[in-house]
Amino acid sequence: MIEINKNYNESNLDTMAKMPDCFVDLTITSPPYDGLRTYNGYSFPFEDIAKELYRITKQGGVVVWIVNDSTKNGSESLTSFRQAIYFKEIGFNVHDTMIYAKNNPIPTGGDRYGQQLEYMFVFSKGKPKTFNPIQEKCIKSGQNKTISTRGIDGSREDYKKNIVKNTKKKNNIWFYNIGNYCTTKDSIAFKHPAIFPEKLVEDHIISWSNENDLVYDPFMGSGTTAKMSIINNRNWIGSEISSEYCNIINERIKNIQKELSFK
Repeated sequence: MIEINKNYNESNLDTMAKMPDCFVDLTITSPPYDGLRTYNGYSFPFEDIAKELYRITKQGGVVVWIVNDSTKNGSESLTSFRQAIYFKEIGFNVHDTMIYAKNNPIPTGGDRYGQQLEYMFVFSKGKPKTFNPIQEKCIKSGQNKTISTRGIDGSREDYKKNIVKNTKKKNNIWFYNIGNYCTTKDSIAFKHPAIFPEKLVEDHIISWSNENDLVYDPFMGSGTTAKMSIINNRNWIGSEISSEYCNIINERIKNIQKELSFK
């Protein structure tokens, strides 16, 4: 049996080969896409990885696949959508197409608007077995909600119905600040070229898993998925083929474990 709560310095296909069928509750990852990041020159066989993710995912489990597209010869590649279609073809449901929006994206020139978003495809193996929706404050919290109806003659009648609740379920466009001390306070993490906002990963972990569930990241990168799994009492496994990035992961894990031990 594969050892959990460990990062493997190897190809994710090698790591997944050690896993039995229907083993992982939740996968959260952002693969290298369209050459936008070199990731030390490593590439990946997408279709083989997608098939293995389907095999190892539990019935009701979820894969969160965060990707973006490059622009070549004046056109976006749409690689992200081709990948989403392939996930569906091999058996996953496309449970939701979510957006990760950056509050402070890097300004860009040219004849296009600034790139603020990435896609967060939520694939499920059947119906998700876990959904713990993130709540956010209602703008009109505590106010009376007015409902309007129109008669067949066009007349309108307004009447008050209930008081607006304090919170509501978050929508599927999630906004985060990025950059130093926003994405993470771990300065070592920025030695990796593309890191998740910690809050983004935490929000997905809370949404699609429960305590003691197993979370996997096949492209562990800087180790954010491992760190947020530890903080939220989830088990985890990571794969990272770059030994340089594994050093970042190991240091972040060591630091958060030390920090939690003092609480």
